[in-house]
Parts: sequence; structure tokens; C-alpha cells
Amino acid sequence: MGTFIIAEAGANHDKKFEQALLLIDAAVESGCDACKFQTYSSDTLYSKNAPDFAGYKNINKLIESLELPREWQKDLKNYCDSKGIEFMSTPFDEKAVEELVDLGVKRMKIAGFEAADLRFVEMVASTGLPIIMSAGIGFPWNAWHLYVDVFQRYGNHLTVLHCNNAYPTPPEDVFLNTITQLKMYGVDSIGFSDHTLSPFTPALAVTLGAEVVEKHFTLSRSLSGPDHTFALEPQELKQMVDHIRHAENCLGYKKGFSKSEENFKKAMRSVVAKKQIKKGEIFTKDNLTTKRPYLEGNVPALAWKHKLNCMADRDYDIDDFIK
Repeated sequence: MGTFIIAEAGANHDKKFEQALLLIDAAVESGCDACKFQTYSSDTLYSKNAPDFAGYKNINKLIESLELPREWQKDLKNYCDSKGIEFMSTPFDEKAVEELVDLGVKRMKIAGFEAADLRFVEMVASTGLPIIMSAGIGFPWNAWHLYVDVFQRYGNHLTVLHCNNAYPTPPEDVFLNTITQLKMYGVDSIGFSDHTLSPFTPALAVTLGAEVVEKHFTLSRSLSGPDHTFALEPQELKQMVDHIRHAENCLGYKKGFSKSEENFKKAMRSVVAKKQIKKGEIFTKDNLTTKRPYLEGNVPALAWKHKLNCMADRDYDIDDFIK
């Protein structure tokens, strides 16, 4: 199976149902495997005493303007089902977890910020569903044994995504080599949640072993709302999928000639006569050299040294192949 590609719609529906459907359509047309939304509420995500931060003022009011209407979820899942793409949504509270389980989702996603909350992680794990968890800001590497105990208890198939929770993430802060380190934590599979502006970065992650890729997308970066500006537009999302599939095709290990090289084998070198050589004469560095092409029955260039000090079995003209 190829890389599992999640098109992260997030809050880019702008609370417009038709726009949410168009996002699903764009994910389908781009060749993604899943289209993911986010299920949260302003009264359960932030404390009412939350201060302004990261340029956001009155964060609770902002979240209220972005939250996915819960009554949409069933219709969005049914629409995804009809389009042949998996519906996903990241839960951010207990009710969201219950609602998504009741909808029959195939897997759960734990966001990077929530990954640092073992209480919430255990609640999601208790569903027994496969879990995709972003290893973002505050990820508890030093307390990982506690998480292992939870996932083993509930038998979750666990995928951990390398993630940087800056929106957008500058290239120098991506640290893609971290993906290879995730393998040391005994997880079932690894991946990458990408917040860069590039449609190419996820393909680089795939070459390092990422099996799951998640990327924010939007219908247009010119739309209002905090998540549009760092998301890919539909044509870029398609480019991203194409880059990933190309990267997959480039992976593997080479042994011998590849199928595409068969017609080019003759471009290798053979041992040839550097000057006229008489039968019975000894082959030396002065009368043997190597030149293209290589033909069946010729002495290959690799064996040039082995022919030195051997006796010519016939006369050779300049450039004759040594048989």
C-alpha cells in the first residue's frame, strides 16, 4: 500500500456547508486518501480566562467562529463515502470522540497540541481504534513509556507523525530527519504532518520512511480565516500527491540491471586492442585498452587486468574486441 495521504480541511469550511463539500471534492480530485475536518467547541477547547497569544485576540470568540457544526458530521461522512474518500475529523473533547465513534470512523487523529495531554490521549485510545498522533510541540518524549502502556492496554495501531506546530513552518525548522528517529519508539508506523508552504516537502518525508502524510489545504488562500494563508490550494494539493507518488516510484533497492537499463548494457566497455597484436604475442598495458561498447562474448573492461600477461590466440587489428 502506498503513502496514506490526508487532506486536512480543518476549519477552512468557514462554517459554510457547500464550501465543506467543495473541499471534499478537491481532496478527491487531488487523489488523496482521506479528507479530515476538526471537531471542537469554543467552550471546551480554551479556558474563558485564556490570554491573547500568537497574534490572536479573544481566542474563544475566534474558535466559536470556526467550529464545525456538529450536525454536519454525518452528512459530510456520507458525502465522503459517496465520493470514495475516507472521512476523518480530529476530536478535541469527549463528546467529539463519542460522536465520531458513533459515525463509524475508521481511525482517530490526535493533534500535536493535544498529544501532550495524557488524560485526553487515553480517552481517545479507549475507543480501540487505530490512532494517528502528531508528535508536535510539547510531545512527551521523556514520558513515552506512559503512552506505550496506554496504547498497549487498548490495542491501538499507532502511527506517529513528525510535526512542527508553527503555521506556517519555515524550512529550517522542519527537521525531517526526525522522522527516522520515530522508528526507535516502537510505533506501528510513522509519518509527517506538514505545515510548510511547499507541496514538495511531504515527498521528501516519504523518502525518509513516512507512511502517512497530512497537509492543510484550502479552496483559496485569499479567503478570510486564520488557516487559509498557510494551506495549499487545490492545484498545489494535486502537485503534492503527484510528488509523493513519484517519490514512492523512486524508492527500492537495485540489484543487477534494471528493466530500463537492458537496452543500454552495450554502452559499457570491452577490452580492445590498442595496436596490432600478432597471434602468440603477450597482452600488455601497451597493447590493450578499453572502449565502448560491450557485446556478448567480449572480454569486459572489468577483466582488463586479468588479460595482462596472457597470450593472444589470434591476430588482432587496432580496436578489435578481445574475445
